[in-house]
Amino acid sequence: MDFALILFVLSVVTGVLWFYDVFKARKLRPKGAPDPWWVEYGASFFTVILPIFLLRSFLVEPFRIPSGSMIPTLQIGDFILVNKYQYGVRLPVINKKIIEVGSPQRGDVFVFRYPQDPSQDYIKRVVGLPGDKIEYINKRLTVNGVDVPVTPVGEYVQGIDAETRLTEKLGDVTHDILNNPDRSDEPGSIPHPFSENCVRSAKGLICTVPAGHYFAMGDNRDNSADSRVWGFVPDENIVGKAFFIWFHIDNILPFPKGVSFDRIGGFK
Repeated sequence: MDFALILFVLSVVTGVLWFYDVFKARKLRPKGAPDPWWVEYGASFFTVILPIFLLRSFLVEPFRIPSGSMIPTLQIGDFILVNKYQYGVRLPVINKKIIEVGSPQRGDVFVFRYPQDPSQDYIKRVVGLPGDKIEYINKRLTVNGVDVPVTPVGEYVQGIDAETRLTEKLGDVTHDILNNPDRSDEPGSIPHPFSENCVRSAKGLICTVPAGHYFAMGDNRDNSADSRVWGFVPDENIVGKAFFIWFHIDNILPFPKGVSFDRIGGFK
């Protein structure tokens, strides 16, 4: 079940108990009488749960990186913070935008609900804005007919594979990406809305981003299932902008290991 929904339900239930206790039940209890069980185990938690719910819903929300699709920018086991208001204030649970504040920009790293299964949260980099023409041919990215500049910076060993590490400038953001010269440029695809906006070939694909949608890609270009595979990200699926690493653990179960504090900080 969605954690935001759980917090919402708990906030409502404990809130009802808290208000009933404060404004009615407390006045009827004999002086010095102990709090009943429903106050001790219900109403008393309201003042703790409500601030957590509001913080996660409107300010920042923590996430853990579960896959390597954003390597080298984000590693598996990074714990990150996501700005919930930078792209607009949204109602919790239903994710309905009620106040326009800003919108994703090229180069942003953002969290969104996976279009094929909104119960899952994904994190990728914004590559294409509504109306953009995106070309990814022979591992080279072009936006609106302009090549995105890249500079090779060396090798990156990932398991048994040696990836090419490049510095890419996307919009105003400079970041590193990985390419595997031995991988195909066409990652395959699954049926998705606006699939007619894309033309595919063995060399890659060309897509026009529909209104109200975004084209997202992982920095680990040949190890990322992204908009090249499952399509565009609708604006209503956006959760927020990722901006800070606050902790790192290589593995949680069965035993934590590889705890690292040197990754703490902001990232691009």
